[in-house]
Amino acid sequence: MSTADGKYWNKEIETMPREELEAQQLRDLKEIVQFAYDHAPYYKRSFDEAGVKPSDIKTLKDIQKFPFINKKTQRDTQGVGSFLGELAAVPEEDVVFVSTSSGSTGVPTMSPFTKQDFDEFQDTESRWFYQIGMRKNDRYVHALNFSLYVGGPDVIGAQNLGALCIWGGTLPSERLLFILKTYQPTVIWTSPSYAWQLGEKAIKAGYDPKKDFSIKKIIVAGEAGGSIDSTRKAIEDLWGAEVFDFYGLSDIFGACAAMCEAKDGLHIAENHILVETRDIHTGEILPPGETGELVFTTLRKHARPLIRFRTGDIGRIDYTPCKCGRTHGRIHIQGRLDDMFIVSAVNVFPSDIEAVIHELKEVTGEYLIRIFEKDFTCKYAVEVEKAAGNTETDEALAEKVSAALKARIGVKPARVVVHPDGGLNTRSEHKSKRVIDERHIDYSI
Repeated sequence: MSTADGKYWNKEIETMPREELEAQQLRDLKEIVQFAYDHAPYYKRSFDEAGVKPSDIKTLKDIQKFPFINKKTQRDTQGVGSFLGELAAVPEEDVVFVSTSSGSTGVPTMSPFTKQDFDEFQDTESRWFYQIGMRKNDRYVHALNFSLYVGGPDVIGAQNLGALCIWGGTLPSERLLFILKTYQPTVIWTSPSYAWQLGEKAIKAGYDPKKDFSIKKIIVAGEAGGSIDSTRKAIEDLWGAEVFDFYGLSDIFGACAAMCEAKDGLHIAENHILVETRDIHTGEILPPGETGELVFTTLRKHARPLIRFRTGDIGRIDYTPCKCGRTHGRIHIQGRLDDMFIVSAVNVFPSDIEAVIHELKEVTGEYLIRIFEKDFTCKYAVEVEKAAGNTETDEALAEKVSAALKARIGVKPARVVVHPDGGLNTRSEHKSKRVIDERHIDYSI
């Protein structure tokens, strides 16, 4: 586990030379693929149908011979044959914890953990907390959902590090502001949109987030904002604190990747995850540095191994040296495959639109995207809020936003709708709904 030495939680693992890291990955890959084949009914059947066997893996690239799985695979196999389903590779008595996905894109799926899986999961969380500078003298508020959410137990990683932890959960904003004022914590973890909204609510309640609280570091996850420079800077300016983006998957464990002080992508735990990038059009595997759908293979999770899991996240992996000295690759997330839409042959991600909105001082930063069809083609509209004190006309502001979007993305919105400050119903206690897809809606009764 930890060998914390001042900068690294586990220097040996975090700074392992690339050749040694890949050798370790290969050893673990061979073991986990064999384990999955021997113990998970789905993998035995799937590998046999594909004409592959665990002994086919001689190099890391040989994983490309094996079939993909995705969320549908999880849903189709869940509960089949046993409570844990056909992807599980251990009996239920070996499982100590299960989380579930939100179910936002279908039936919620379980993610089981053995005791070793869970302990290694929390050691990785300690590593990320330590990486952003959390230490024993910090007070930490874990403002994430504890109800079946895989990010809930991540607070244990902070406790293992030695920080004083406040299990906040999904408290109402007023109660959370009371905790920030009374207990003066130094670190908080929430979503990017809620970090912004909580700062706004603090100001409206008569607080100055920079002076009345002691927050020095804000961890954000669950939305793209933490890796969007303009969004991150807006939150940092509001709170007078550093913002660090974390990335996790309910399918694997809490935070699988995290920013370091360089803030140039998110280091992914390559001792636990093998990363591939899949072309979203051809399905071919792309070389490192090119953008596509990220595909993960878990290297050490035994309760439910994931072999070539298509994440649905669009991004790239960067293996170039990082200024922080860590050797594990850095992922750069662009957005979700199911959120991407195409306008005039241009791939558009909500994160691209958010980046533009948060660079404009004339708006509040709140926005809503509507995707619709007109004349048999895909169009999009953007709704924004005019910042308090902005005296320009709604028409002039709409044109300014439209021009900025055209310049950044390459295609202008069909329309921009301007609301007064507070006029958009996008603020929420945690994740905000930013996209409404109105395509293929059947209005028949």
